[in-house]
Amino acid sequence: MRGTHALKSYFGRSTAVKVGSGFVLGAALVGGVASAVVSPVPSVKACVDNKTQAMYLSPSGTCAKTRTLVDLGTGGMSVKAVAAAVTPSVVTVSVVSSAGTGTGSGSIIQTSSTSSYIMTNNHVVESAATAGSKMTVEFSNGESADATIVGRDSTYDLAVIKVAVGNLPVIAFGDSSALSIGDPVIAIGSPLGLSSTVTSGIVSALNRPVTTGSTSVTSFIDAIQTDAAINPGNSGGALVDAQGRIVGVNSAIASLSSSSTSQSGSIGLGFSIPINEAKRIANELITTGKSTRPVLGVFFDNTYTGVGAKIASLSPGEGAQVAGIPAGAIIRSIDGFRIADQVSAIVKIRSYAPSSVVSIVADLPNGTTKTFTVTLGSAPSQ
Repeated sequence: MRGTHALKSYFGRSTAVKVGSGFVLGAALVGGVASAVVSPVPSVKACVDNKTQAMYLSPSGTCAKTRTLVDLGTGGMSVKAVAAAVTPSVVTVSVVSSAGTGTGSGSIIQTSSTSSYIMTNNHVVESAATAGSKMTVEFSNGESADATIVGRDSTYDLAVIKVAVGNLPVIAFGDSSALSIGDPVIAIGSPLGLSSTVTSGIVSALNRPVTTGSTSVTSFIDAIQTDAAINPGNSGGALVDAQGRIVGVNSAIASLSSSSTSQSGSIGLGFSIPINEAKRIANELITTGKSTRPVLGVFFDNTYTGVGAKIASLSPGEGAQVAGIPAGAIIRSIDGFRIADQVSAIVKIRSYAPSSVVSIVADLPNGTTKTFTVTLGSAPSQ
């Protein structure tokens, strides 16, 4: 079960793309643009261990007496410096279950003196939820520890696991909304089980609608697209910016294979869950063991083949009905983002947090076009 979804080889008429599910199951099991103004980026600090020379990110800008503070700078990306600082915060996740054995990746996001939390993909650890399974985490220094599931969210393909090991190097969080097309990024993970693998590239596209999973359980990703090489096993690993801050969770790759039972390596089309979205889910899973998703309160017309997302019916009392959007309306844009079909509408809505206020432009059944202000509801995520 090597993690990274393999993307089916079609893009269709819309911008949405459908991705297979899985991460690496013994031999193999396969496991969709806008720019933002970038604010000034502060200098990023790291600590170098005086004995081992290992480098660790320092979010506080301070180091222990046994480590020396260094400045990674704010200029052009140094892959070498970023890799040295971030790699200790990215782990290999291994699962042994009745479905087989497999590996994925994860990032350490919280730590205390006794335990640490690791964020990864749901499809990396879902088989570990079965009785008799075993999950372990291997750190960059080669040491390992047993892990348990804190919570999973199949809707967003995210999960948090926990190890009884404290004082681990925590990855620094970036701001995925500040990314622009062309920004340099680095992917870190364990492709094909090869731990601490580092590849570099750029942000190829933003807000790419991607769906992953099976018919019964589908995950929707408002994805960051990158040409940094991502391969099976990278799932759950970190996509970091030039300052070594995580901006995405690597989750899917495009595949030239048309088979649902095979997957290929990187062809320069990788997809990551934006960290702003992933961080909200991870924090909820850590706090309560469960997570939430935003609700527009509509059911889409699956038979509609035109451009946009046609509303078949409404959920009583939910945001869309309260705002006055009628059944039969066709959603054309959400907060200025063009909606090509119902998948892109679902992906865009799920990129928000519950209670967010969004602007929706829709063509009405009477032939007019109107803008609606909608407050999204909330529902338990799967």
